Amino acid sequence: MKVPQAGVIAAVIGLSLTASACGGADDKGPLSVGIKFDQPGVGMREPDGTFTGFDVDVATYIAKELGYPKDKIVFKEVLSNDRELLIEYNEVDIVAASYSINDKRKQKVDFAGPYFLAHQDLMVRADDPTITKAEDLNNPNKRLCSVTGSTSAENVRKNLAPKASLLQLDGYSECVVALKEGLVDALTTDNSILAGYTARKGNEGKFRLIGLSLSSENYGIGMKKGSGELQVKINNAIRKMVEDGTWEAAVKKNFGPDYKYEAAPAITTGS
Repeated sequence: MKVPQAGVIAAVIGLSLTASACGGADDKGPLSVGIKFDQPGVGMREPDGTFTGFDVDVATYIAKELGYPKDKIVFKEVLSNDRELLIEYNEVDIVAASYSINDKRKQKVDFAGPYFLAHQDLMVRADDPTITKAEDLNNPNKRLCSVTGSTSAENVRKNLAPKASLLQLDGYSECVVALKEGLVDALTTDNSILAGYTARKGNEGKFRLIGLSLSSENYGIGMKKGSGELQVKINNAIRKMVEDGTWEAAVKKNFGPDYKYEAAPAITTGS
């Protein structure tokens, strides 16, 4: 039977109204966020399946500002050497994983931020008095651990201790185990990450930080190249987090009262 034109129009309007009533921000899919799973204080998957750390808190705040409540966030593990690939192939929407902004990475992905300034340092066993400066590692009998694909590993190879034996592993937790068991003499990465390990339950008194500033690492939120509008929204969220005090509270909560942090850096990416 032929449906009158007026009936077709009414049906279309009815469907449109139904879709509008059921649609909206609440119906969009989850936000996929790449984080580290093995960096206490920064990005950590706890034994009970929850996620903790400064990057987790920053990503959760940003997600809220983008319209995603906590139950719409999916955290996925990223390793230092696969962050660009996961962004490029849409495995994650954004990455908040102690992700230092540099020119090489900016050729492949966009960044928002920075939202945190860290400095490269060395962590050694607390009972090892032989290492007090970077130069103490610069001989073939000293073994240094870092993570494949990290800017710290590149800095070590070029500037820090070219004569040291460099062991590169997939994750920082593996380096911590190697340091604890005496397989390496030091671990190098950002002081924020190292501070999280020294303060981790079970590690108290076992490690110490040398207290160096071997580089400046500006952490940014990574996203797909050409993400202009998203980049602007995330930058605005970071500014708001700093202004309302949530940023400072997250720093103190995750890195402890003794961590000497710097003020939030000025945003230099995008608009």
